Amino acid sequence: MLKKLLGLTLPNCKDPEGREVDLSQIRPELVPQHVAIIMDGNGRWARAQGKPRTFGHAAGARTLRRIVKFADKLGIKALSVYAFSTENWKRPITEVHFIMDLLVEYLTKELEEFNQYNVRIRFMGAREGLPDAVLEKMDHALEVTRDNTGIILNIAINYGGQRELVGAMKEIATLVKEGQLQPEDINEKTIEEHLYTRGMPAPDLLIRTGGDLRVSNFMLWQIAYSEFWTTPVFWPDFSEELLAEAVLSYEKRDRRFGGLNQK
Repeated sequence: MLKKLLGLTLPNCKDPEGREVDLSQIRPELVPQHVAIIMDGNGRWARAQGKPRTFGHAAGARTLRRIVKFADKLGIKALSVYAFSTENWKRPITEVHFIMDLLVEYLTKELEEFNQYNVRIRFMGAREGLPDAVLEKMDHALEVTRDNTGIILNIAINYGGQRELVGAMKEIATLVKEGQLQPEDINEKTIEEHLYTRGMPAPDLLIRTGGDLRVSNFMLWQIAYSEFWTTPVFWPDFSEELLAEAVLSYEKRDRRFGGLNQK
């Protein structure tokens, strides 16, 4: 059934390396609606090939294009990806400049194709400190795709989960100070309404590539009950096959949200 929905005529689809992607076991009704990805391993992938780290970042950008399209075909409604963290400013200045230039290039070259593909682009993170050229491309992407109804590509740029929560607390404290909100009325929904992801559901599935087992300050509030799936594969080599594998693993999980399965 899923292969019909995806419009696939082959027994399985294939990733760029020719490996078959088995979709026959995936149940469309159980596909995670929101998937978050920590795209790790660009630099290590490049070093393994004797290339500079920047070579890996460029390759990772190409991988993202493929994965967004395949995620949409699987029925995933939102994809949140960790592109540049608040801690990434500590990297060598040449690498930071390359990443900023890559963001400008990516939001220029890929925008038309994403728009044609009905992708809606969103961003989360602090605008302060980002180059004007990056901010201009971000604003343009938001404007061009705001009415699109396909998958949401939520890109985390200059993002930190702790900073996000601090910002939310400050906004809520201001409302209390101004008398617009009573402390006893603050609840989980109040906080969610002041996060970058307001209006979006929490991620059902968090994927981390590159083999590390940590969340790296990513969506700390939102992933409270997300299912985790990790792979040692570096992000530039992440394939449609691996995304399908992650989704299949998710579908087999027993999500209880702190309760018990009554079956």
